[in-house]
Amino acid sequence: MIVELPPSEEVPEVQLVLRPRRILTQRQFFVLFVLIAVPVSVVAGFSFAVGNAFAPWFAVLDLAIVAVALRWVWRSGDRYERIVVDGRRFEIRRSPDDARVFEAHPCWVRLSVRGNAETPERVLIGSAGRQVEVGSFLPPVERSELVRRLRGLVAQAQRPLPAAES
Repeated sequence: MIVELPPSEEVPEVQLVLRPRRILTQRQFFVLFVLIAVPVSVVAGFSFAVGNAFAPWFAVLDLAIVAVALRWVWRSGDRYERIVVDGRRFEIRRSPDDARVFEAHPCWVRLSVRGNAETPERVLIGSAGRQVEVGSFLPPVERSELVRRLRGLVAQAQRPLPAAES
């Protein structure tokens, strides 16, 4: 998912915030876990009733693994990439600590695309011999939208500023 934060009087830069799409909400993840836990518990109870003493322990272990996996999937949706562009800098920041992974002057930034132009496999931002991939978690259609927006932002940032009138 691409969210564009346009410039304002307080923040004179354009920001693109890239986030992976979450298919389920937190509540829906909980409901999914319950829908998995109920049949597992019923089968474990039946197996215990017919003599399998290890079935409840296996069910608890199984549900713990499923809970950890669902939690990991939910937390992976919290990551993001933030691209900040103004007339003097082109910057890429990544979660979890909003660390800057790339910075260059917009005049020196080059955008390259690997794969098909309509459905790019990789989107690379480079300058001074260094390249950083952006939007790797986006689906191909959103990556093509990202390429279109980045080309526009880089072109806009590379335009010379109007001369001050006296």
